[in-house]
Amino acid sequence: MNHDDRGRSPPDGAARRFVEDPGRIKTLVREMRAGRQSSEALATACLERIAEVEEDVQAWRVVDSARALEDARALDREAAAGRIRGPLHGLPVAIKDVIDVEGLPTRCNSRALEDRAPATADAEVVATLRAAGALVLGKAHTTEFAFFDPSPARNPHHTGHTPGGSSSGSAAAVASGTVPAALGTQTVASVNRPAAYCGIAAFKPSTGLLSTFGVTPLAPMFDTVGFFGFHVADAAALFEAVCPAHAASRRAGVRIGATDEPLTVVALDDPMLAAAAPAVRDALESAADKLRGAGHTVLARDACVPFETVCHEQRRCMLYQTGRVHRPLLDLPHDRVGGKLREAVETGARIGDDEYRSLRGSLADARHRLFVSVADAHAVLWPAAPDTAPPGLAWTGDPRYIAPWTAFGGPVVTVNAGADGAGLPIGALLAGAPGTDADFTDVARRLAAALEA
Repeated sequence: MNHDDRGRSPPDGAARRFVEDPGRIKTLVREMRAGRQSSEALATACLERIAEVEEDVQAWRVVDSARALEDARALDREAAAGRIRGPLHGLPVAIKDVIDVEGLPTRCNSRALEDRAPATADAEVVATLRAAGALVLGKAHTTEFAFFDPSPARNPHHTGHTPGGSSSGSAAAVASGTVPAALGTQTVASVNRPAAYCGIAAFKPSTGLLSTFGVTPLAPMFDTVGFFGFHVADAAALFEAVCPAHAASRRAGVRIGATDEPLTVVALDDPMLAAAAPAVRDALESAADKLRGAGHTVLARDACVPFETVCHEQRRCMLYQTGRVHRPLLDLPHDRVGGKLREAVETGARIGDDEYRSLRGSLADARHRLFVSVADAHAVLWPAAPDTAPPGLAWTGDPRYIAPWTAFGGPVVTVNAGADGAGLPIGALLAGAPGTDADFTDVARRLAAALEA
C-alpha cells in the first residue's frame, strides 16, 4: 500500500480526499507466495488504513479484525508449509452486507433485520473465495436490501458526495485503500455505478453465471454478484478465482482477445445519451481516441434497440419481483422499512403476471437484436452514468445508463475514464455478450491497458 497521502489535509476550500491504491491483486498474492509479504502483515495494513479513514468514509458495517488476523496467521502457516489454497491465498476481501458470511449477521442495512442472528454458513460465492485462499476482513455497507435507501458510506474522492449504490461500502472500501478487493451485487446498476463514481473498476458477470445461494434477493431475475478492484485487472482476477468450471473451461480453446491482434469496439449511440454531461461525453470521446491510439478499431454505431424502453422494462420486471420477494415487509411498522423500498414493494405488487411475462419477452427480443447488431465487436463502449457522483447521500445516483446492460445479461466492466473539473471520477462501461465472461476478462484487460494508462 502507498501511505503517502493518508489523512493529508487538502488546500483551503478543496474537498478532502481519502483515495488510496491498495495494490494489484496478483502482485500482492505473488509477494505472499514468495515470502516477501505475509497475509497477517497485509491484513494489519488494511486494519490500520480502516482506523485512519473509516470515520470519514464509513465504508464498513463491521470489521471482523480478530478473526481476520487469526485466519491470516493460519494462511501464512499453510503457505510456509507449501500449501497454497488457490490464486487469492492470503488476500483480504470485503463482503457486501447482503451476502452471508458465517458467524456475522446479514443486516442488509435494514431496521427490519437489526436483531438478526449471525449466518450459520457462508454464501456459496464466499465459500468459493475462501477455497481460493481469500481472507474475509468484514462486511461492507449496502443500501437497504440493495435498493435505493442509502447507506452511511461516502465517496472517498469527496465525502460530501455519494459513492453510489447499492454496493456503496464495497466500492468506497476499495477506493479508500482499506482492502484490495470486494464483493457487491447488481440488480439494476449496483456494482458498475459505485465503481464509476469512486473511480475504480468492477466486473459484473453474466446474469445467472454464479450461484446466489446465501445472497439476500432483491429481484432474482437480475441479481448478480459482482467484483471490485482498484483496476480492471484486479476485478477480473477476483472474478476468475471463482469462475465456475463450466464457464472457465472455454479457456481450453483459443480465447478472443488473447493475442496481440487489435480488438474491435463498438461505441454505441442512443437518444438516451443526450442527457450526458459535457464532461462525460468528452471522457467517452477521449476513451475512444485512446483505444484507437493503442491500435484497436472503434466503430461508431447507432443502437438498434431503444435504450429508454429497455430501461423502463428492466425496472418494471425488477419491481414485479421485488414486490413478491419482499411482500412481508409491508406488514412491518413504517419506521422499520425505508420509504424507497416500501414504495417499490407496493408498486411491484400491483404489476400483474401478464405484464411481467410480456416484459420478459420484450427484453429477450431486445437482447437478441442488440447482440446480433454488435456481433462483429469484442466489446461495446458506453458511459456508466450521465454525470459524476451527485452531492449528498440521500440519492445514490442515476442508474439509467447501466440498467439496460443489466437487462441484456452479459458481462459488464467499469473502467475509470477520467474526471470532471471538480476531480470526481467518470466511468466507462465495456460490455460483452452473455456467456462470454471467460474470454471477456482478457478483452477487458487489454482495453483497460489503454484506458487506465
